[in-house]
Amino acid sequence: MSQNEGTATQSTTSKTEFVVEFWGVRGSIPTPGSKTVRYGGNTSCVEMRLGETRLIFDGGTGLRVLGLNLLKQMPVEAHILFSHTHWDHIQGFPFFVPAFVPINKFHIYGAIAPDGTTIKDCLSDQMLHPNFPIPIQVMGSEMKFYDFSSGETVKIKDIEIETASLNHPNFAVGYRISWQGKTVVYCPDTEHYQDRFDENVLHLSRQADLLIYDATYTNAEYYNIDSPKIGWGHSTWEVGVEIAKKAGVKQIVMFQHDPSHNDQFLDEVQIALQLVFPNGLVAKEGMRIPL
Repeated sequence: MSQNEGTATQSTTSKTEFVVEFWGVRGSIPTPGSKTVRYGGNTSCVEMRLGETRLIFDGGTGLRVLGLNLLKQMPVEAHILFSHTHWDHIQGFPFFVPAFVPINKFHIYGAIAPDGTTIKDCLSDQMLHPNFPIPIQVMGSEMKFYDFSSGETVKIKDIEIETASLNHPNFAVGYRISWQGKTVVYCPDTEHYQDRFDENVLHLSRQADLLIYDATYTNAEYYNIDSPKIGWGHSTWEVGVEIAKKAGVKQIVMFQHDPSHNDQFLDEVQIALQLVFPNGLVAKEGMRIPL
């Protein structure tokens, strides 16, 4: 059980406050159990509250836990933005209880896939037989879907959201969220290049107040002679530090933890990280960062 399960966190903000809260920090597959209690075992879901506007990034199993919290705050209106539609980023959506309540309203965004598939197609397909017993049409809330091409800028009220392609199998997009002089970058699934920095990641990250970065592996794991992870679509926390320094990032959060990384392992990453980047953190469920 994560520290958010069955408990409510304070989810209201002032009209000028920008807050980031983590509801799911894992990659690939949920990892509940006694060895992942402190960092959490739910897959990707990050909430950002910008004044009175609520943004939700990705719908892994952390979205279910966020949904339980939102039931205490209805009616709810939120904007849900997906980086891509691999299973660990969408598997919480069918269990997002507020989406079944008619008084709620959700705006759902996703980049059009290279084959033309839309975010609505992907979310609908995972809820069809034989994968799931309840189709998306049963969700009673008002849902509006928005498609964009990677590289476009998305405007939500007075919030500017830049997008860029990430180096990930099939495809994925990263987001740069700017509001009232503050900037957060969400870069969950991307693999660094071997011979250069990724210009898309550097551009998104430029002078950001906070970078949320794919740190699935350590360099030792990524380059392991017996079982290398090169080509698997993920990066390392050490490369995240290099990017943060190169781009002038003020704070970095290492995200998308590998299923094999238990609490003790992540404690060790946290210690090593802060030796080279003191304003660096390893993501935990329930972690709340005000900008």
